Amino acid sequence: MAVVLGIESTAHTASVGIVNEEARVLGMASDMYRPAAGGIHPREAANHHVELFPDLVARALAAAEVAPRDIAAVAFSQGPGLGPCLRAGATVARTLAQVWELPLVPVNHCVAHVEIARILSGLDDPVLLYASGGNTQVIVHGAGRYRVLGETLDIGIGNFLDKLWIALGGTFPGGPALEAEALRGTELLPLPYSVHGMDVAFSGMLTAALALHRQGSPLADVAYSVECTAYSMLVEITERALAHRSRKDVVLGGGVACNERLRGMVRAMVESRGGRVFAPPRSLCVDNGAMIGWTGLLALRAGGAVPIEASGILPRQRTDLVPTPWRADRP
Repeated sequence: MAVVLGIESTAHTASVGIVNEEARVLGMASDMYRPAAGGIHPREAANHHVELFPDLVARALAAAEVAPRDIAAVAFSQGPGLGPCLRAGATVARTLAQVWELPLVPVNHCVAHVEIARILSGLDDPVLLYASGGNTQVIVHGAGRYRVLGETLDIGIGNFLDKLWIALGGTFPGGPALEAEALRGTELLPLPYSVHGMDVAFSGMLTAALALHRQGSPLADVAYSVECTAYSMLVEITERALAHRSRKDVVLGGGVACNERLRGMVRAMVESRGGRVFAPPRSLCVDNGAMIGWTGLLALRAGGAVPIEASGILPRQRTDLVPTPWRADRP
């Protein structure tokens, strides 16, 4: 049975995951860069990754109880992401592939979120709501690749939550802390609801939320209102995608998909339409090496290995520019 080692390093998280052909995570080791103040500094995050990757590789191999000779290929996040962070992971992947004499497989980070959620859900052709730090997209598959039906026009939902929390005096990452604060909120405050067809925007809400807090609105109510408004926007464009593509089922992916309010709102919408909804366990919603390994295994089967000289990083690589030869289109 083929086993693939995946390396994730698009942003704040360095992760190594080992998966088999049944999408079973045999071993995984991860560590997140946490700045003392402010948001992610790409170079500092990359230095964090470089320092930790040798140990993460060793820990993942030990947890999986496999040796390099048992591995069929090394996969890595090629993009999108922060350039210095991507280079850190790609360098490790190239080194391992050369030393172990294994195929090297580049993987699109966004597609990896889709594929790990899809295989775990058992849903063959769902709409995917991908909500993470740098990406916010509603995705379906068609004509040989994933298609983005709607997305953020400015910043990703996770970056929005982080920026807001840091501006309110908190530290990175902001999403979990904001979620905890929102649980105490009771009053829904007025905030911009920026849906433009199938797309969304969050920068206006960021400005308005900070203004409300400066004017004396309780932090808990600001957090509660931000979650309710932002997640309602995501639910709306997801429901529109279901109607447009005659689908019923939704899969959630990305770190923000860990949020219980978002999960509940999407579930209520999908079940009211007679559909099913699935979100991976938290360890596979956040950035992780296992999703890279699994998608690398799919790509390897379809001839996706590349020589070292063709393994350059692609920091701006879009979801809808990556062919998916391992997937059949829906009739």
